[in-house]
Amino acid sequence: LLDQLVLEEMGLTRDRFYIANVVKCRPPDNRDPRPEEIDACRPWLEQQLDLIAPRVVVTVGNFATRTLLATKEGITKLRGRSYPFRTGVLVPTFHPAAVLRGGAQPMAQMRADLVRAKQALGERSLPGDRGLGVPVSQELDGTLFD
Repeated sequence: LLDQLVLEEMGLTRDRFYIANVVKCRPPDNRDPRPEEIDACRPWLEQQLDLIAPRVVVTVGNFATRTLLATKEGITKLRGRSYPFRTGVLVPTFHPAAVLRGGAQPMAQMRADLVRAKQALGERSLPGDRGLGVPVSQELDGTLFD
C-alpha cells in the first residue's frame, strides 16, 4: 500500500525513496516497541538520517512520529502539517495498517499528507535534483517491511 500511495501521490517509485525503521529488529510477538528498544536503536536511525541527509522525512505511524518529533502527541493530532526537521521538514502520516483498517477517511488523509510531502520536496529541490533520497520512516510492524 505504501509504495502504491507514494507512487500515486508523489510520483516516486520504490527505488526513489528510502525506508528506515525506528527499531532495527522485530519486537517479540509483533508488540509495540518499548522505549528502551527505541533508545537502543536510535543511534542507527540517526546515522541513517545523517548519511542520507533527506530534505523531507515522512514518518509513518505513531512510533516514528513521536520518536523524531520528541513528543507524546499521537499521529491523529500531529498529521496534517509539516514540521521543521534538521535541515528540511518532517511530514507525519498514518501507518498503512491503520489506513487499511480505517477505511476511506484515513486513506484520504494519508494521500493528503503525501501530497504535502511532495510539495515540501518541490520547495527544497536543488538544480538538477530529481528527488532522490526521500526517506519514508516507519516503525517496524511486520506488515510491510520485515
